Amino acid sequence: MPQMIFVNLPVKDLDASKAFWNKVGYTFNPQFTDETAACMVISDTIFAMLLTEEKFKEFTKPGKEIADASRSTEVLVGLSAESRAKVDELVDGALAAGATDAKEPMDYGTMYGRSFTDPDGHHWEFMWMDPAVVEG
Repeated sequence: MPQMIFVNLPVKDLDASKAFWNKVGYTFNPQFTDETAACMVISDTIFAMLLTEEKFKEFTKPGKEIADASRSTEVLVGLSAESRAKVDELVDGALAAGATDAKEPMDYGTMYGRSFTDPDGHHWEFMWMDPAVVEG
């Protein structure tokens, strides 16, 4: 079995977060989704667990505060895309669904990226790299 990653993120309103990500084009695995958590499928091996703040606290050190992502940066979630056009499609879709631009696009010719913050303030970056450069 290939190694998988589950990025766990606290959300203030699970239904609103699910609606946002559905508009961006992502689906949820119903096997791991209930009224406290939603397993967003990013790829065959990458998932974002959107957890109500109460559920998120069950997995953290007792007494430790949850970062308010609208006021501080707790993580940058970076994902690759197969093309520059796909980067634009994903980020434009997120912006249309209610996200906010995080910063100016990065264009280095062989690498292109854009970023946004979702309605909970989590910072997402989508990046394309020229396959010829990656392969060396």
